[in-house]
Amino acid sequence: MSQNADSVSPIRLAVGGDHAGFALKQLVVERFGSQVSSLIDCGTDDETSCDYPDFAVEVAERINNGEADRGLLICGSGVGVSVAANKITGIRAAICHDTYSARQGVEHDDMNVLCIGGRIIGSELAFEIISSFLGANYTPEERHQRRLDKILALECD
Repeated sequence: MSQNADSVSPIRLAVGGDHAGFALKQLVVERFGSQVSSLIDCGTDDETSCDYPDFAVEVAERINNGEADRGLLICGSGVGVSVAANKITGIRAAICHDTYSARQGVEHDDMNVLCIGGRIIGSELAFEIISSFLGANYTPEERHQRRLDKILALECD
């Protein structure tokens, strides 16, 4: 997402994470709060031990009720929040620690939640990955839509 300081992405972003993701989440909120049209901080609010599924639910609810367009979840590795988020209907979450996967996950798979590990990557790389995620758009080519339709059908079973 190459933007100048005055441009704002029209994306409404819900951000959440557990105690292990708290430090990186705070940096993300500071960095991206003015770069998106709306940033919803779904917690946690400190480094007190807490449970990552609670934040996956909170971010997912914001997306599913239309308050947010996309979500970002941060825990220690990114794995826990990814597993939890993918249990929720309507959520297509993936752990991405590179810009290519973050962009292609949106473009090909209509990924709506990015998961990252606060203990795995540093803040500058996280910012690049998040920018790739936010700057990408789903491309509804026939092959992408066919595959997405199959994924959506899995939710109905």
